[in-house]
Amino acid sequence: MGSVRARAAAGATVVVALALIAAGTAVLLVLRGNLQDQAGLQAEVAAREVAAQIATGTAYPKLELPDGEDHPVVVTDEDGRVLAAGEDVRAVDGRPVKGAAAGGGGAGFGRPGDEDDDDGDDDRGGLRPGEVDKDVHHRDGTADVDGTVAAYRFAVVEAEDGRGEKAVVRAGAALAPERAAVGSVRTAMLIGLPLLLVVVAGVTWLVTRRALRPVEGIRSEMAAITASTDLSRRVPVPSSRDEIGRLARTTNETLAALETSVERQRRFVADASHELRSPIASLRTQLEVGVAHPELLDVPGAVADTVRLQRLAADLLLLARLDAGERPAAARVDLAALVREELPQRAGDRIPVGTGELAGVEVAGSRGQLGRVLGNLLDNAQRHAAGQVRVSVLRAGEWAVLRVEDDGPGVPAADRERIFERFVRLDDARARDDGGAGLGLAIARDVAVRHGGTLAVRDRAVFELRLPAAG
Repeated sequence: MGSVRARAAAGATVVVALALIAAGTAVLLVLRGNLQDQAGLQAEVAAREVAAQIATGTAYPKLELPDGEDHPVVVTDEDGRVLAAGEDVRAVDGRPVKGAAAGGGGAGFGRPGDEDDDDGDDDRGGLRPGEVDKDVHHRDGTADVDGTVAAYRFAVVEAEDGRGEKAVVRAGAALAPERAAVGSVRTAMLIGLPLLLVVVAGVTWLVTRRALRPVEGIRSEMAAITASTDLSRRVPVPSSRDEIGRLARTTNETLAALETSVERQRRFVADASHELRSPIASLRTQLEVGVAHPELLDVPGAVADTVRLQRLAADLLLLARLDAGERPAAARVDLAALVREELPQRAGDRIPVGTGELAGVEVAGSRGQLGRVLGNLLDNAQRHAAGQVRVSVLRAGEWAVLRVEDDGPGVPAADRERIFERFVRLDDARARDDGGAGLGLAIARDVAVRHGGTLAVRDRAVFELRLPAAG
């Protein structure tokens, strides 16, 4: 079954069928038991009426016995000899009783007590003349009434007549009505069960089809998106606020994230191609001029273009590793020590770098990547500073904070998030830039995020890196 609807309909049908079979069996058993108990009660009433007559001294030939067809009655003595029998009663359990009312002669019956006792007690022997035993014994058997053999529920009651002789009264109640009722109910169940299962299967099929219709819409739209590669399309969202509605919304969110990622990748490739084209073209031009006219070769310019190309390639490789999900190392890094190692390398820079508070606070991460963040922040600050750059390290609760600030014009509030996008350079920065590709701040933020921290512009010219303090 490849269809969810078919599996759901089949499963529901099987479950309902099992439940109905179990319930129907229980109903039939309870109904049969109740009707059998009712027949036993009728037989007991008939037996006690006859036993009461015997106890009051009525002679056996003069006993008023019930109609033989409804309640066949046989009265025997302790030895099983027939003393009286109902009209038209010819045999009970295959034992003939004809001629019993005339004084015996019928085939012998079993001794009293061979039947099932309702309470399990055997109180025979305690009767006195004129008493009827309070216990009753029940059993199922057959009786031949006027040539018709049928099943009966028999009740057996003992009584003692005025002469002190015991008599055993066997009275039956027909089980045909009970069996007819049980058979009718069983037939109705056998007819109704398949019809009900067909209804259950049909309703389940229709309900499942209606419930899964939005899923089919989502599937078809996803197939269309895959075929067209148009990630701007979205799947239809049903109005219901159920699991299918949440699935549609999650699918649209995934498509939006995928569209953003693909667009970002496309823009990244385009910008990277543009940024790589400039230094490569400049370097090639200088080398071609040098081949034709060695005296005109600008060696410092060629070296500068090569360095710029090397840095750009390194930035692109780092971004590629970050996008691939490279996890930073778990080493302990002292931010203050990192600053002290970086500053001597900038001793000859145009803008000197001063220090503020350098608190000894450690973070967990990659020393090389965090050093790259510090270097990029200092490069950005020196590029825009008027005459001073200052770096400081401090601890704020559970955070280690590294701040780099300069005395330049700062970043306008509207651009404080845009500058962290890749290949983004503000107009004045582009005019003053000495060759940066607009990747430094983007790399710095990506590294900060990978280390569980943040990087933001807190003031016009203050960049603040926050990382979870180790330990």
